[in-house]
Amino acid sequence: MNIFLILLAAGESKRLKLPKPKPYILVNNKTLIEHNIIKAKKVKFIKKIVLTYNKKHKKRLDNLNIKNVIKIPGGRTRAESTYLALKRIKKFNCKRVLIHDVARPNISIALIKKIIAQLKFNNAVVPAIKVKDTIKRRDTKGSTFNIDRKNLLIIQTPQGYNYKNIFKMHKENKNLNITDDSSLFVKNKQKIKIVNGEEQNFKITTTNDLNLFKNYQEKKISYGIGFDIHRLERNKKLFLGGIKIPFHSGLKGHSDGDPVIHSLIDSILGASNLKDIGNLFPDNNLKYKNIRSIKLLKKVISLIMSKNYSINNIDINIIAEKPKIKKYTDKIKKIISNICKIKSDQINIKGKTTEKLGIIGKEKAIASEAITSLIKNSE
Repeated sequence: MNIFLILLAAGESKRLKLPKPKPYILVNNKTLIEHNIIKAKKVKFIKKIVLTYNKKHKKRLDNLNIKNVIKIPGGRTRAESTYLALKRIKKFNCKRVLIHDVARPNISIALIKKIIAQLKFNNAVVPAIKVKDTIKRRDTKGSTFNIDRKNLLIIQTPQGYNYKNIFKMHKENKNLNITDDSSLFVKNKQKIKIVNGEEQNFKITTTNDLNLFKNYQEKKISYGIGFDIHRLERNKKLFLGGIKIPFHSGLKGHSDGDPVIHSLIDSILGASNLKDIGNLFPDNNLKYKNIRSIKLLKKVISLIMSKNYSINNIDINIIAEKPKIKKYTDKIKKIISNICKIKSDQINIKGKTTEKLGIIGKEKAIASEAITSLIKNSE
């Protein structure tokens, strides 16, 4: 199924009243834009993501490490931004499209899949939740009226559409300032398939909403610790943190003996409750003989991503008398951040010694310890 996702992030964010525009607010080291994109990229049916942005925020967007996303300047209104995005993807022969507000970063993968499944049989699929509270209406004269809440719905995004239908409606109603795209289907008396939305899929409009999203994320953080030590051996290559370091000795091990990557792997497996490195890559298996440890890390990252985990941050101590670690930390960060699909500033690396004490102090071994925090994304 050829599905595009339009992610709307071109608003002014005036109601939130914070120094940073809403799409660029950080929660667990990720912007609201990134939270949405991470979810979308886990849905295999979504072939391409189109992000509309505010021209005033271009520098902020450029600072984000967002790949394989079409970025286009948005319009003055939500409707105009949507139309510009729909117009941009016309040449891609798009069949179906999802339209989603960046202000709803707590969307679940399950809800996205539910909407996509219903798009096979419907031209418009919209998630909604029922109104729980008592609702009243007040007119301009101050009179109050009761409203039956039984038939009232709170509409959410993402909303799914047949591309040709929604593009035609937006094109014909360019001057109509709508707050959601299903309004066009209502205006044109077209059928809409309503599916059950989610309470957690709330829109961030106030600081209370933002704090609620932070609470959701904090509940899903888990931590793991890893430790590894290897003996030094003359005339071997030394690998630390995935890079080759010039030194007279290397580390003895079944693989390349990289204690930094090994401790990191164990910390990730610990945080995701997936046992340890020895269980996953046993040292009696010839398949892993002399393998580069970064290949093992790549397998672990694929594993935890398949279980909807993403890395929040990493803290590593490399314990060695020699070589001195400081001048290599930036290169190690770059390697690890690329594999773990995070930013370098989510990784901290420290070089430590044992003040010449013990096997490490006598330059006969190198050790590493790592602590990793993971976020469990909504399924």
